[in-house]
Order: sequence, then C-alpha cells, then structure tokens
Amino acid sequence: MPRSFPLGAVARGPLARRRPDQRPADAVQRQWFGAAPRKAEPTPLDPRARDGETARVEAVLMIADEPLPPRKIAQAADLPDAATARRILQKLRGDLETDGSAFELIEVAGGYQLLTRPEFARWLSTLRKSPAETRLSAAARETLAIVAYRQPIGRADVEAIRGVHCGETLRLLMERGFLKIAGRDDSLGRPVLYGTTKRFLQTYGLRSLRDLPRRDQLTPPEKRSDGETAD
Repeated sequence: MPRSFPLGAVARGPLARRRPDQRPADAVQRQWFGAAPRKAEPTPLDPRARDGETARVEAVLMIADEPLPPRKIAQAADLPDAATARRILQKLRGDLETDGSAFELIEVAGGYQLLTRPEFARWLSTLRKSPAETRLSAAARETLAIVAYRQPIGRADVEAIRGVHCGETLRLLMERGFLKIAGRDDSLGRPVLYGTTKRFLQTYGLRSLRDLPRRDQLTPPEKRSDGETAD
C-alpha cells in the first residue's frame, strides 16, 4: 500500500469537515493560494478629502520648481494619460478654492503650478525676498516689452523704437533668462533675432503670449513732477 495519499483522503478533524472549495482562514492561505489580492485605495471618510490620485497630483505640484504640463504631471503621479491629469487638476483647483486654501492652482507658461495667493504676499515677503535678478530697471522693462510684442525682432529694430543703444540691455535680459535667440534675419549679415522665454511667461503670470495685454488695455506710465517717467 502506498505511504502517501491525497490530502483529502487522510485528513481528520476540522480539515476533513471543510468543503474542498473552502479556503483556510489562517496564514496558510498565502502559501496554498498565492499572494493576497492588491488592496484598493481606501475611500476617504470626509467627502472633501483628497482621493489617492488627487493627493499625488497635489504632492507633485508642491515640490515642482516650475510649471508642469499635464503630460509630465501624469508621468510623475502615475496617471493613465494627460487627459486624466487635466481632469484631476480641475478638481484640485476647485478643492483649493472650496477649502479656502492659501494655495491656488494656476495655468502659466504652458503648464500648471501651485502658488500662494497674492493676498499672502506681504507676510511671505518677510521670509523670502524676491531674487535680485527678477528686478529690472525701467530701461530693461521697456526693452523687454518691445521684444515681447514685436518678436522675433532684431537689435536694430529695438534701438529704432527706443531711440538709444540697447546692446547691453539685451545682453542683460538674456543673462537673466528673459530673452533668447529666436533665429536670424535674412538681411545682410544675418543679425540675430530675439524672443521671450518660458521664464518671461512664468514671471509675469502668462499662459502664453496671447495673454499679453492689448494696446487698448495698457495705461500710460505715470510722470513725476519733474516731467520724467517714474520707474
């Protein structure tokens, strides 16, 4: 007679009384039937609480140093695609507004960024000073505005509009990251053409160049009592 039998043939006690299709309730389950199924993300008890996907997107935006497009957000937050990221971004924007959060989600420079609301600026400025490189003189701001509205534009055209030499100012704006070489003109000598950068959009809170104010929306600069234009 063989010394080994199927387990069901020689089982005694509770094991023998259990139906063949009944799984054991103890730790042997993992050994006999494989690993336990993956647990689903818990449903928040508070209806206003973040679900798993929204929380991941918020965490990604919290540590990002620059605006992120939906595609990158989807990759970083382990989402199926950019469309899903856009849907969650809209939900997160609404949640932040409903919660009265100090943060707001804005669309800027071709991506999304989590920033503190403007009304908290005066408190935050005592802890974090604005970098010196973002502060521009009146001449630099004027040159930057000309390039922004007329780009791609060459140095000669900028100087014709301003009426002064602008080579040093253009170089400074490139060093600060506001301007870049956008190509070359077809005229004699093929001079370089200047254009604005992503940092320009980010600094001035613009989603794209289409968000630049129209001419009829601009107000003339104030003048001091001595007749000179104020910075």
